[in-house]
Parts: sequence; structure tokens; C-alpha cells
Amino acid sequence: MRDMLLIALFAFLGAAAAGLLGACVLLLIRRRSLTAHLAVVAGVAAAAMLAGTLAVARAMFLSAHDLSVVTTVVAMAAVVSTVTALLLGRWVVARSRELTLAARSFGDGGDFAAPARPSTAELAALSRELEATSVKLAESRDRERALESSRRELVAWISHDLRTPLAGLRAMAEALEDGVAAEPDRYLRQIRTEVERLNDMVGDLFELSRIHAGALTLSLSRISLYDLIGDALAGADPLAHEHGVRLVGDRVESVPVEVDGREMSRVLGNLLVNAIRRTPADGTVAVAARRSDEGVVLSVTDGCGGIPEEDLPRVFDTGWRGTHARTPPAGAGLGLAIVRGIVEAHRGSTTVRNVTGGCRFEVTLPATES
Repeated sequence: MRDMLLIALFAFLGAAAAGLLGACVLLLIRRRSLTAHLAVVAGVAAAAMLAGTLAVARAMFLSAHDLSVVTTVVAMAAVVSTVTALLLGRWVVARSRELTLAARSFGDGGDFAAPARPSTAELAALSRELEATSVKLAESRDRERALESSRRELVAWISHDLRTPLAGLRAMAEALEDGVAAEPDRYLRQIRTEVERLNDMVGDLFELSRIHAGALTLSLSRISLYDLIGDALAGADPLAHEHGVRLVGDRVESVPVEVDGREMSRVLGNLLVNAIRRTPADGTVAVAARRSDEGVVLSVTDGCGGIPEEDLPRVFDTGWRGTHARTPPAGAGLGLAIVRGIVEAHRGSTTVRNVTGGCRFEVTLPATES
């Protein structure tokens, strides 16, 4: 038992000396290639075995021949393990370089293409993560391009919509100032109408900027959806009467919701105004509300004849106005963007789809416990 303990002690001391030396070498080459690190690890393993074997062999007083045989066997094992480590290191480094080149093209704005040749499990996992990130970034770039396109359209349309009434206001003001206006009262009424339209446009821009900046503050309270829709229908009734459109709200369940009453009234008002203006005379705009598995669904169905399928994903984009002329009462294309922003601030969602004779806008809000 005592001899075994001595053998173990000598073997440990020899291996520890080799391990300590290997740790120092690894510290010195910590910034070098993985191939060098693997070679050092293989060398340390062989050196530890050789040092421990030599220490035990000397303590056992082996003959010179036996000692040379043991040394030769350990040396051959060290050579084979070192060569194996070098080959493994070169293979891993080659796969790492391929992954680096693929990631470089990905960083330059291209799509990430995983290396075709097989690699280690860790590099394969990293490759899959980079591929998933590439897909997300591509989607993000597409959204950014769409938003930038919407911003450009919005700036162009707002410039057009502001320039036209401002030119008319200036012409009418100059006519009144020069005393050449045939009907001053009519001019004054027209000026008031244009000013109110400009004020509504500026108000929409301000509301949209608050939504995009995340500065929209909600004052939530428990409200009956029946009352909320009733007030919105009463407010939109004069515009519907002017356009010869009939408002229908007989499929509204009395469902409680936790919302900001003022902001949700704006949502309903925008949806109703949009529906009324795009529904021909003698048409119908129907409002409904029901409870579903997703929450509370509020819908506004118009008689606009439908929206082209390729335009449906853009309906709620800032500045989108479809194929309608960019003249009053088309607006600046901000109403539906404001609707989406307010609904999303309530943790809800907005959708639109074509139905027979028109389209249906749906707002889904989180359900409230009765």
C-alpha cells in the first residue's frame, strides 16, 4: 500500500509539473490560433504522462533498457496525439474561417449563407443562430424600406395638401384686401372651412408624432362598448346624412372594455369617417361588436367596393390613401395609421379584409372581466 502511494505521489508531481508548464504556455499564446492551443494541450497530456512515468521508473530503479522502452512508447504516443491535435485544430480553424467569411458578407448587407461543409456542433449552432438573425434583419430592412417609402409619400402628400388650401387662402385674402371679392361672406366661410381642415391635418400629424415617439399616455377606465359606439354613431350621423349613407349599429353587444374613452372615440370616429367617405350614396356603413376567443372585436363594414389585395397590407401605413385622388376629402392618409397606433397602445390589433361589396375593418381589444 505504501509503494502504491509513493508511485501515485511521484506520478502526480511529474504530471503537475508538466501541467503547470503547459498552463504558462497557454497563457502566453492565449491570442494565438486554436491549432496552437490544441497542440499545447496534446503536448501537456503527453508530457504529463512522460514526466510521471519517468519519475516512477526512476523510483522503481528500472534498468536502462526498460526505461528507454517506456520512454519510446510514451514519445510515440505524444507524437501521434500532437499530430492528431494539429489536424483537428486545422480543421476547426478552416471551418471557423468559412463561418467568418459568411458572417462578413452578412454584415455587409447581404444574406447569411451557412457554410456547406460540416463543422462542430458549437459552430453549427452558431451558424443556425446567424442564419436566423439574417432572416430577422432582412425582415427589418424590408420594414424600414416600407416605412421610408411611407414617409416620403407622406411628405409629398402633406406638401400637396398644405400647398393647395394655402394658395386658395392667400388668393381669397388678397381679394378681400383689395375689395374685389364679389361675395365677401362666402369667401369668409370658405376661409374658415379651409382653416378647420388645416387644423385637423395638423392635429393628426401631432397625434401621429406622439404615437411614434411612444408619448401617448392612456387614461384607462371601464366603459361599455355599447355606449362608446352609440356616441361615435351620433357624432358621425351628420356626415353620413350629408353623403347619403345609412349608419347601422344593431349588432353591438353590451361588452365592458378597459380603454381610454377619448382615444377610442377617435379610433371609432376615424373608422366611421373613412367608411362614410368611401361608401357611395344610398350605401350602408355597419358597426358591430362582439366577444370572441381573442378578446372584444369591434368591426366597421363599408360599401367601398373592396381594396385591391396587393394594397391590403399597406392600409394602416402612414400616408396610404389607395387610388383615391389627393384632393379633399381624401385627407392626408393619417387616420388609419392613428387608429393602429392607438389600438396597439391598448395592447390590441387591427385588421382589414374584403367582404361582399366593400371591406371590413376590425379592432380587437383585450377582454375585461365582467
